[in-house]
Order: sequence, then C-alpha cells, then structure tokens
Amino acid sequence: MGRRRGSAVNKLFFWVRRQSTKVKICLAVTSVLCSLIALRLLAKDTSQFFIASEFVHASGIILLIYKLTTQKTCSGLSLQTQELTAIFLAVRMFCSYTMEHDIHTVLDFATLASTLWVIYMIRFKLQETYNEDLDNMPKYYLVAPCVVVALVIFPHTYHSYLSKVMWAFCVYLESISVLPQLTMMQKTKMIEPFTAHYVFALGVARFLGCAHWIIQVYESAGAYLFLLGSGYFLWLPAVLLAEMVQTFILADFCYYYVKSVVNGQLLVTLPPV
Repeated sequence: MGRRRGSAVNKLFFWVRRQSTKVKICLAVTSVLCSLIALRLLAKDTSQFFIASEFVHASGIILLIYKLTTQKTCSGLSLQTQELTAIFLAVRMFCSYTMEHDIHTVLDFATLASTLWVIYMIRFKLQETYNEDLDNMPKYYLVAPCVVVALVIFPHTYHSYLSKVMWAFCVYLESISVLPQLTMMQKTKMIEPFTAHYVFALGVARFLGCAHWIIQVYESAGAYLFLLGSGYFLWLPAVLLAEMVQTFILADFCYYYVKSVVNGQLLVTLPPV
C-alpha cells in the first residue's frame, strides 16, 4: 500500500489537488481534448461511439446484476435512477424500432430487460436492504421538465409528431436520469465498489455519446449545429447540451473514482459539499 501511495500517478493526483480552480479547469479541458483526439484517430466512423456507449452502459448493468445476485443486497442503489432509466430506454427502444430498425433496438432491448430485472430485485426480493430514506428525489421533478422541453424542441424529420417528441423526451431524460443516484451517493459519502463501477460506466458511456457530437461539430466547422435547411436549428444544439450536461454531472464522481482505484481503495469516498 505504501508503494501505491508514493507512486507517480498518486503524486500527480496530489499535485492536481493543490492547484487553483483555474489550473484544474485548464487541465480538465486539456484532458478532454486529448481524449477526443485519441477517439477520433481510433474510430473511422463516429457513429460507432453510440454503439460503444450502449455496450458500456450494458456492462454497468451487468455489474449491478452480479452484485444483486452474489451479495443479496441493493444498498447504495437508487431505485429512482433505475426506474428513470427504464422509462427512457423503453421510449428510445420504441422510437428506434419505428424510426431506425438497427442494432440500437437490440442493444436497448437487452439493457431495458436487465434494468427491469434490477428494479424487480430492488422492489420485491431485496426490499429490506433498500435505502428508501436516502433515495427520495421525486421522479416527476425530472420527468415533467423533459416532457415540456420535448414538446418545444424536437427533431424535424418525416416521422410523426408523437415519435419526434418521444425521441426528444428520451434524450433529455437520459441526460438527468442519474441525478437521484448521485444525490443518494452524496448523502452516504462512501460508495461500495459495484455501485461505483456502475456509475463510472455511465460516465464513460456519456462521454462517448458526447464525443460523437463534439467531433461532428468540429469537423463541420460548426455548421453541423445549424442545419437550417433540415429544421435542426434548435434540436442539434439541444442534444449536444443534454449530452454535455450529463457528462459534466458525472465528471466529478469519475475523478474520485479513478483516484480511489489508483490508491487501491475498495470504497470511493466523496468530499463534503
């Protein structure tokens, strides 16, 4: 353990922690830019990022299933986040089936089935280990605003109005669905490994999704954001904003997750607010 604490990576974390807020922001921006460049060099088609994002999300769900099956406890898991996830996955799967007919439909179905199983375990099989008093963020606080925004800003395609609104709704809801889980973890301060792995997987998945849009905007010199002829003037900026919101929501946790892994800690510790 002593060698871990004195490792070069750990010294780097200590150095970063001592820097000013401006320096930390510059370092974060630089890290993101380097990651985007690396992703662009590795992938020929940026649409692959969405598929990779869904695979990473599914991997996080598999970790939750393993925890629930082996440890027989759902302590630390937010039922609200799982139910919000099931809602946007169900809506997205329906839209994907009716609008696209591609591999995304299959991936969404697999992830939705796994999420529903997690919800069933929390609600019925492991209910006595569920921390309901810490998971008290009402879902309608998050669902209602997404519905309102989706009614106003949605993709202008040849599909029906309902399909377009539903697609927009699932994009907006996905971007904030993790908030109950993060709020619950902030209350407990100590996050057990499998829950931490799951949330980190969500962070990686969102970064991949956000990377797709950022690279598209960069390669089109910004024109991709304003496809006026296609009626995407508000929709594409709204999608990019939604992706960036969830990425930044999860960024802070991912930092402490990586720090804990580097230090060899089993539990992720969050700082006081």
